[in-house]
This record gives sequence, structure tokens and C-alpha cells, in this order.
Amino acid sequence: MSMDPMAYEAQFFGFTPQTCLLRIYIAFQDYLFEVMQAVEQVILKKLEGIPDCELSPVQIRKCTEKFLCFMKGRFDNLFGKMEHLFLQMILRIPSNILLPEDKCQEMNPYSEEEFHLLQKEIEQLQDKYKTELRTKQFLLTELEEQKIVQARLKQTLTLFDELENVGRDHGTSDFRESLVSLVQNSRKLKNITENVERENKKLKTS
Repeated sequence: MSMDPMAYEAQFFGFTPQTCLLRIYIAFQDYLFEVMQAVEQVILKKLEGIPDCELSPVQIRKCTEKFLCFMKGRFDNLFGKMEHLFLQMILRIPSNILLPEDKCQEMNPYSEEEFHLLQKEIEQLQDKYKTELRTKQFLLTELEEQKIVQARLKQTLTLFDELENVGRDHGTSDFRESLVSLVQNSRKLKNITENVERENKKLKTS
């Protein structure tokens, strides 16, 4: 089997010529084995009808395997010649032929240095795209968080509006003043509670 990768041929055919020939070789080999097995079965049936036959099935099998090795050797020799013919004359694209998808290279040739510069530019664009993609993902995540905060803020404002309406219903004119007064009274109540607790501790220790 040829070691030439034949990449240009693979680009055109969609498969490597070596792979094609290998499959043909395996198919022929399988067919040869099947034919020899069929021939062996026919011989064994013929021998059953011959009385006092000195040939045993083991001897027939040995003869079949020997003939199979002979045929396989001849087949390998012929297939090697066929493979060389196929790879050199049939499945090979001549060096002066350019595939349609590569015509642009003929019309716009560039040097190896230009190719490396173009490849470097492509890598930079890919990195830039990945960075922009990560930034976009971060902004989308932040936007979702802002939506959550906005929804909670809306709920809080709605709650304040409801409390203000309740305050109006109970004669309180300004909800904000009531809220400030409530906070102040809470602080006073907390201070009184702390003072009572300190006095209790003093009484217990005296």
C-alpha cells in the first residue's frame, strides 16, 4: 500500500485512493475465501457418494488451505500491480491540474510570508471574537441581574404605596413622617429595653 497521503486527491474524491483500494482488496479477499469454502463443501459432498474413499475431510481441508494460500499469493501479486496502476494513472490528479475551489489561488497568488501574516490575522480575529463573546455573555448576565433588582424594587415601591394608602385610611396624612416616627419610637423602645435589662442584671448581682 502506497504511503503517499494523496491529500489533493482526497480533497477531490472525498476519500483517499488508498482507502478505496483497501476496501476493494478486502472485498476480493472475502469473496475468495467464500468461493474456497463453497468448493470445499462441494468436494466433501461428492466424496460422500464414493464408497471406500481414502480422502478424509481433514485432508480435504489441508488441500483447500494450501490452494487458498497459493491463490492469495497470486492475487496479492496481481493486486499490487493493479494498485500501482490505479494510484498512478486513474486516481491521481496531474500536477498541472487545479481544482475549481483552488482557482482563486491561481488568480491571487501569495507568498509563504503573506500566508503566515494572513493566518496570524485570522487568529487575532478569532481571539477578538471570543473576547467579544465573553463580554456579551457578561453583559447579558448583568442585565438579568438588573432585571431581578428592578423587579424587587418595583415590589418594594408597591408595598410602600399600599402602606401609604393604609395610613391614609387610618388618618395618617404623610406616610414618610409616620415611618420616621415609627423608626424613632422603635429606637426609644430598644433603649428602654436595654436599660431595663441592665437594671435587672444589677439587681441580680447585688
